[in-house]
Parts: sequence; structure tokens; C-alpha cells
Amino acid sequence: MQARLPRSPSVSVVLGSGLGQLVDALDDSISVSFDEVPGFVPCSVEGHSGQFVTGRLAGAEVLLQSGRYHSYEGYSAEVIAAPVRVAAALGVRSFVFTNAVGGIRENLVPGDLVLIDDHINATFQSCLPRSESCMSEMRFPYDPMLRSVAKELAVRMDIPLVRGTYAAVLGPAYETAAEIRALEVIGADVVGMSTVLEVGIARALGIPCVAFSMVTNKATGLRTSKLSHNDVIEVGQQAGWRLTALLTELIPRLAKEVSPRRQND
Repeated sequence: MQARLPRSPSVSVVLGSGLGQLVDALDDSISVSFDEVPGFVPCSVEGHSGQFVTGRLAGAEVLLQSGRYHSYEGYSAEVIAAPVRVAAALGVRSFVFTNAVGGIRENLVPGDLVLIDDHINATFQSCLPRSESCMSEMRFPYDPMLRSVAKELAVRMDIPLVRGTYAAVLGPAYETAAEIRALEVIGADVVGMSTVLEVGIARALGIPCVAFSMVTNKATGLRTSKLSHNDVIEVGQQAGWRLTALLTELIPRLAKEVSPRRQND
């Protein structure tokens, strides 16, 4: 892997459904498909190309993970963890996670960007394989300093960015109305089917994380019309430019402000 991607990226970005525009912004990019990596399997979900891409963004070395694995595809925590572990082995010092979500909070509409403050793991799966300790510190899964930088940049760039709690469910079926009401009661603002296991693994490795959700639809229990995965991808592609613009400014800041020593904090 290091022979194919010889750079030393400082920031890794995981791109969710329909949010792959950042790939086109890289200079001197090199890509490696997941199915070229020993032990990896191809991504099976539409909108997830399944590749690593390295390159430079405003002078910062970045590793993009375009596509991810999901529990609902039948993959174990070890498989979901593998891309995060590869990024860590390549030396990344911070993770940026993105995802497409349904909006539970009443004032969230398609196209809104949410900076994730905290999450609820409603997948009922462990964040790590049984062979590893799950006693990692998760009081602040999303790093306060990284979130502060993101909020500062969003204000400066006049990009609306609200804060919220992300709930992860197993999927692949969208939620029932009763499930959405239950998630709202326990404090969820948005709902998706990814991210929390990846964040748990990154935090266990001691690497700080920040995460953003793109609201692509009202949560299914709040909708009167049918929802398809193509709808999610379409909104992500149409409205993802705001998140791409924010990440284009954020990544070089993270590359400068996150030192290698933070991995051992």
C-alpha cells in the first residue's frame, strides 16, 4: 500500500454518499481501488466508489477515502475498521468523517450541514473487534479543538453550519415513524448508517476526529413520500459543494494545527 501511495498524508477524509466532489479538487492525485488492497473487498453501495486517493490540497497532503463499508452489507467490524487502520498506518494525524443523513430535528431541511457534536450508537454493535479493548475514551468522540476550527471557518465563509447529535442505525431499511420518534426522544438530531464504528476505532488509536453530516432528506418517519438511495445521492451531489468548500479550507488548517503528539493524548 505504501509503495502505491508513497506520500505521508496528515489528514484523512472519509467521503459519504454523493459527497465525492473533493476528489476533483486534489492536485497530483494518485488513486488505489479497494479491490487492489490485499484483504479488502469492493464497495457494493451505489455512490461509494471504493478507493483511496492521495494528493495535495492547498499544499496539505491528504488521504481521501472515497466510499466506505457498512454493517448492513454484512461486513464485520474488522472489515469496517480496515480503511481507518490503513490511514493510521500511513501516518494521518486527524480524521474528517462525512455522511449523508435524514434530518430528525424539525428545522433541518435537505441541503443543511451539521457539525456532529456527539453520537448515539444505535447499531448495537461494538466499536472494536472482540479481540481488542473497547475501553477507549469516548467522552469527546469529536475533538473540541477541531470542531472549534470548523465553526470558525464556517462563520468566516458564511456557510450555515448547525450543531447536532448523530444517531447510527444498522439499516439498510430506512427507519419507521416509531423509530424516528424514539431516536428524537433520546436526543438524536440526524440519523444515518455509518461513521460511529469508524470514529470508535480512530479514537481507540488515539487520533482526533471531526465529522459533518449533509442532510439529504427528512427522516423517513417524517416524510409523506417514498425515499430511495438515489434521492440521497442526488441531494448530496447538488448541495455538497458547500461541504467541499468548507473542507477545502479546513484540511490545510488541520494539517498545520494537529501535531503528531496529539495521537498519544
